[in-house]
Amino acid sequence: MLHHGLLRVAAISPQVHVGDPVANVGAIIRAAEQVGPCHVLVCPELCITGYSAADLFGQQRLLSAALLGLERIAQWSATGGPAIVVGVPLAIEGQLYNCAVLIAGGRLIGAVPKQALPTYGEFYERRWFCPGEGREPAEIEVARQRIPFGIDLLFACGSCVLGIEICEDLWIATPPSGFQALAGANVLINLSASTETIGKAPWRESLVRVQSGRCLAGYVYASSGPTESTTDVVFGAHCLIAEAGTVLSESRRVGDGGPAWRDSTRAVADIDLERLEHDRRVTGTFGVGRAWLPRKYRTVEFQLPVHPFSGPPLRPIDAAPFVPRQDAALHERCAEVFDIQTHALVKRLGRLPAATPLAIGVSGGLDSTLALLVAARACDLGGWPRQRILGVLMPGFGTTAQTFTASRQLVDLIGVSSREIDIRDLCLRAFNALDHRPLGVPLDGLDASGLQAALIDHATDGQGDLVLENVQARMRTFLLMSSGFVLGTGDMSEQALGWSTYNGDHMSMYNVNTGVPKTLVKFLVKYAAEHQFTGPLSNLLRQIAELTISPELLPPTRDGVIRQSTELAVGPYELHDFFLYHVVRFGFSPRKILLLANHARFSADYSAAELKKHLTTFYRRFFANQFKRSCVPDGPKVGSVSLSPRGDWRMPSDAEVDAWLSELDVLD
Repeated sequence: MLHHGLLRVAAISPQVHVGDPVANVGAIIRAAEQVGPCHVLVCPELCITGYSAADLFGQQRLLSAALLGLERIAQWSATGGPAIVVGVPLAIEGQLYNCAVLIAGGRLIGAVPKQALPTYGEFYERRWFCPGEGREPAEIEVARQRIPFGIDLLFACGSCVLGIEICEDLWIATPPSGFQALAGANVLINLSASTETIGKAPWRESLVRVQSGRCLAGYVYASSGPTESTTDVVFGAHCLIAEAGTVLSESRRVGDGGPAWRDSTRAVADIDLERLEHDRRVTGTFGVGRAWLPRKYRTVEFQLPVHPFSGPPLRPIDAAPFVPRQDAALHERCAEVFDIQTHALVKRLGRLPAATPLAIGVSGGLDSTLALLVAARACDLGGWPRQRILGVLMPGFGTTAQTFTASRQLVDLIGVSSREIDIRDLCLRAFNALDHRPLGVPLDGLDASGLQAALIDHATDGQGDLVLENVQARMRTFLLMSSGFVLGTGDMSEQALGWSTYNGDHMSMYNVNTGVPKTLVKFLVKYAAEHQFTGPLSNLLRQIAELTISPELLPPTRDGVIRQSTELAVGPYELHDFFLYHVVRFGFSPRKILLLANHARFSADYSAAELKKHLTTFYRRFFANQFKRSCVPDGPKVGSVSLSPRGDWRMPSDAEVDAWLSELDVLD
């Protein structure tokens, strides 16, 4: 799976027999084999001897047995096991060091000493160990092998670069892993023996998560378990894997109902090295501290095992990346987005004369409903009457009774000013001036009502007429621009696909929805129905959230049902939002995006051929419509993905899509 940039890592907390390296090595190997195939496996601090050995570290018998344990683990790794990092005490030139040793392919690759030795509270490490300070010998003899040694080591295999620190190193003001990341490490490893006390686990999790985010790296943390617990302390077996600020996998621990006394625990996940490389490349400040690195780092090459992993990647693959899965998180996200939208609009409205109307085209659809709700809340926050908002209802040739009724109810229930302008007669004049026959219908002698009836009779599913659609969209924009300060309603997904009429609904004076994808718009309207409004308005918002997504620019059926479905024309928004997120946020290749889509829940709803077809549509439309995105109105950024040409996304309008489509063409 590494060819997709995914590195499978595991952190284990095996059973410990304090002072018995033979038993500990057996427990390590058993726990490792239970994990299954992986690339890199991380064990706790001093796991070969036990961290709690105390003055037994002064016994040569223990140190010698620990070296034999290293040899046995190396022999095991030669049989196809993962690269494994273990904790062991090493005596070097009359000093004892608390070390992490990387073993791969039957060889000891290198050893890194602990730098920060705690000697406070329950910890007393300086009694036995010497800290790594950079003055140690560059190479040492261990288990009949000559290996690199020091705090300046990184370990590289292709795109994977490991940096290693030990327990307390993470808890100090300047963790070694920060310097290692600046020097090129993208997977940071921590062997730990962290005692379990009240409130410590959340702090530990925060340190791991935040350090992975600060370093734009993967972070693999393995800590000692309850069988290490001797005398006055208890160890919790807390194992964590994080990536760029997100926890990918976390084990049970003492204090949360697990593990059982003699059980090993583990966390397993796939770290996305391609994502980390992208984030570092586009984050201009990431390498700022390289000039201040305290030392020059040596890179030691090693080989990772090659495993034909099957099944989905072991990491969260969210089919709706813009919409949190948990109700509490979704509630929090929606509340935050509403706040961002409304406060941004309050600022803009505050710079206008108080008498300036805020004009919104209200269609009864999702986007205009969200914009209207945001505008109402902005007026409340800014101290302006809601009547400052002018909801303009502009029925056209595609408007259905259902959405038009919803529009009327919305403006009434929210309490804004309103105006109704039937645009059909104005559009008919434009068609005559352009000598255009909408859907092939001759205009001779027809008034607007007659044309409406004729269009319904002539319309067929899948039939289109860009002039018919664009004239209506631009007529509405003309009327809005003549009515006040126009609040745009188009969302980010429509911008990505170019699903708008240039200088029609594409244009406004400010757009509060510009940073909100379509999948989130629906949940924002539902959120408003559930948490901000009650009674008839709440019920109406729920109904609007379930309507077919449509611009309503083509005539409905004879039964008055919406005929023009956006998702039938361009594909499902749930897929396009998924594609948008991974194309813009991470710069993933088409091959990688299809891999992720196939392992998200989409595989149950769409065939591989359908996913490929819709991704092809996304790329074609995304590249072809940059010219529209290059001139869009101001609007607030609300998430990590934005298409603003003034900030996050600057793309030439004439860029060619062939390189992306050619990768899709060779896929089965």
